[in-house]
Amino acid sequence: MTMDGRTRWIALYVLCLATLMIVLDMTIVNVALPSIKADLGFSETSLAWVVNAYLLTYGGCLLLGGRLGDLLGHRRLFLIGIVLFTLASLACGTSTSQGFLVAARAVQGIGGAVASAVSLSLMMVLFTEPADRAKAMGIFGFVAAGGGSVGVVLGGVLTDYLNWHWIFLVNVPIGALVVFLSLRLLPGAPGTARGERIDLGGAATVTGALMLAIYAIVNGNQEGWTSTQTLGLLGGAVVLLGIFLWIESHVRAPLVPLRLFGHRNFSTASIVGVLWSAAMFAWFFLAALYMQFVLGYSPLQIGLAFLPSSLIMAVFSIGLSAKLVMRFGFSRPLAVGLGLASAGLALFIRLPVDGSFVVDVLPSMLLLGFGAGMAFNPVLLAAMDDVEQTEAGLASGVVNTAFMMGGALGLAVLASVAASRTSTLDATESHLAALTGGYHLAFLVGAIFAAVAATLGGLLLPNSAPAGAGVHEPEPGQLATAQD
Repeated sequence: MTMDGRTRWIALYVLCLATLMIVLDMTIVNVALPSIKADLGFSETSLAWVVNAYLLTYGGCLLLGGRLGDLLGHRRLFLIGIVLFTLASLACGTSTSQGFLVAARAVQGIGGAVASAVSLSLMMVLFTEPADRAKAMGIFGFVAAGGGSVGVVLGGVLTDYLNWHWIFLVNVPIGALVVFLSLRLLPGAPGTARGERIDLGGAATVTGALMLAIYAIVNGNQEGWTSTQTLGLLGGAVVLLGIFLWIESHVRAPLVPLRLFGHRNFSTASIVGVLWSAAMFAWFFLAALYMQFVLGYSPLQIGLAFLPSSLIMAVFSIGLSAKLVMRFGFSRPLAVGLGLASAGLALFIRLPVDGSFVVDVLPSMLLLGFGAGMAFNPVLLAAMDDVEQTEAGLASGVVNTAFMMGGALGLAVLASVAASRTSTLDATESHLAALTGGYHLAFLVGAIFAAVAATLGGLLLPNSAPAGAGVHEPEPGQLATAQD
């Protein structure tokens, strides 16, 4: 049965629901950490692994998940990822020991990575017309960008009114619904690169490099950035990355064909994605910390503070952003959007200790809402625009990895900058003033990240509208609802 226009959009909403569920789990747990610590007896050090176990496996498995989708079929891998994520969520929600919860979080990250790596590819198959694809990408980008603030609100509500177990258990009915609807709505087709060999050496080295790098980054503040452990792990990651590049240039069927980076749009969008996600993490996490520790906001109040920017992003994603890309191409909306985001982060540099939401926080939130709403659509569309369909899953995995690594690296660097500045100011100023001063410096660095991303996107991406050239119209059988 061929998929009609209405069914395509319903299928998109299923993909967005899955993406929202996965993105939520990056932030929803932060609100519940004190409750988890008290209930299961975590120490300050071991508690970090409730977050880090998820980041480690999620970031490390994105590329492999994308390639497996190309080989085995995108819908099949998407379903495997969602089922794994849902079962792991059930395990997290019923955990009664530290080790079991951390292990379940690691499995949750693997499932999330597999599903995320191929969801963008499925969307590109569903929408082949440039205008529809631009609009769909905008909606998808909004869900990916705005899910973090939803996670803070939902985490606050579930933890306050039920208990921390429900931040994970809420995924179980959602995951079951996604699997049921995916079997009926998503295109079931063989892998676009089926029959090719799996590059096990490349998969092992790049996954190992990513995991070592993320482990070093998320523990950098605790262990020290110049400690033997941090430098050794980063050095090991560099060595593995070098071996990976050598393997990819010599094997017949590489995990990541290096020619992929010969596509200027793809390469530029990946670099912009690293810088932009670093700036986004600066906005979301540092603004939340300022509101919590300086202004004394509750988790629910913090989530509501992000609501204006989330609503603006929603308005842009549902239609305006697509029209801007179709009218002005990739570079101008991206440059203007990231320029506005940079200005919003720069405004945060003047946050006072006794700040008010309307005067000090809201103006930046509005600028960042407009900026993110304009920028996410063109950067994702540009990344996929000149990539062949047989490599769509891989390209999606690379782009997701770029965002993930940019966010993890950016958050670690900015948190380190803020902590260092705060410790310096603590000797001469009150603790709240020192804390605010640390956030000021971190917001400045985040604004620079966004400004550099805006400059690169404006100069290197084309002004033309997306041509849809890399993903061709699928055969009728690809849009059937038959089982894989």
